[in-house]
Amino acid sequence: MVNGVNPGQSRVIGLPRAGYPVIETGHRRVTYSRAYTLVPTYECFNRCTYCNFRTDPGQSPWLSLAQVAQQLPNLRRQGVCEVLILSGEVAPGSPRRNDWFRHIYQICELALGAGLLPHTNAGPLSRDELAQLSRVNVSMGLMVEQVTPTLLETVHRHAPSKRPAIRLQQLEWAGELGIPFTTGLLLGLGETEADWVESLAAIAAIQARHGHIQEVILQPHSPGQQQLQPGKALDEAALVRAVQLAKAHLPANITIQIPPNLVSQAGLLACLEAGARDLGGLSPVDEVNPDYDHPTPASLQAAIAPANWQLRPRLPIYPQYDPWLPESLRSLVQTWRNSLTPL
Repeated sequence: MVNGVNPGQSRVIGLPRAGYPVIETGHRRVTYSRAYTLVPTYECFNRCTYCNFRTDPGQSPWLSLAQVAQQLPNLRRQGVCEVLILSGEVAPGSPRRNDWFRHIYQICELALGAGLLPHTNAGPLSRDELAQLSRVNVSMGLMVEQVTPTLLETVHRHAPSKRPAIRLQQLEWAGELGIPFTTGLLLGLGETEADWVESLAAIAAIQARHGHIQEVILQPHSPGQQQLQPGKALDEAALVRAVQLAKAHLPANITIQIPPNLVSQAGLLACLEAGARDLGGLSPVDEVNPDYDHPTPASLQAAIAPANWQLRPRLPIYPQYDPWLPESLRSLVQTWRNSLTPL
């Protein structure tokens, strides 16, 4: 049990799918994306001590293109718009790296062919890999996590791609290439509040140069059954404080996102009051935190409605970035914009 919640149980109070309150004018808005996560492979050459996602190289069969092609039509019929391609990392320089990258690219192509919008997070990529994937993604992402080097001596001791310079370089390249981007902080790894401010300031500085960062996720460490070392869940008051700091240190054109399955209903409402305005992609399974089920959009709406919040769907690319896309992607995005409906 973690903070009074059993692993596998959503921390937002589950409410019926039907019968949520009628939306009235005057409500404050918070957004989410109708998403589905595809994992090309769980294998990863990093060994972060808190990870509940990875397997050792060679221990995770790759998701086949046939499996992907079989799933995609059903997703479209279910109203999913975003396909999150979330992959473990094959090491740079590995003889399997090219095959891994090509596999991710082909999954993105299949998603586009099914009329869905891909968003890829596959760890740090080379500049050329980023440029290639930008042709088949409407947005991309990579968590900064924290810029303090002290974590390289603890939780990231065996995680070569978690070096802050590598991750900040990724944000710079994405900005130079004009890729709408999501990044974020992982909170509760042993860092300090001053470290949070330093990480937020680094993101803000890159945003000032390029203006491509759509969202910053504030993700509290939430212990799971698969991690290498035990750890405590981040206190919800600390998460609210992190939202306040993000509101103070990030430019207004970056949306602050929190994962609704990792907070209580009271914590969720407190984070919204502090400045969070997005709840991320709601997929049947949270692959990063598999012990914590995602709530449904209907149950979320019911949870936030008493505080006068209105849940609204969004696409994985924010409207101001549509002109950045090549025409083939832009037309598909516009089709989705024309069809967006509440919940």
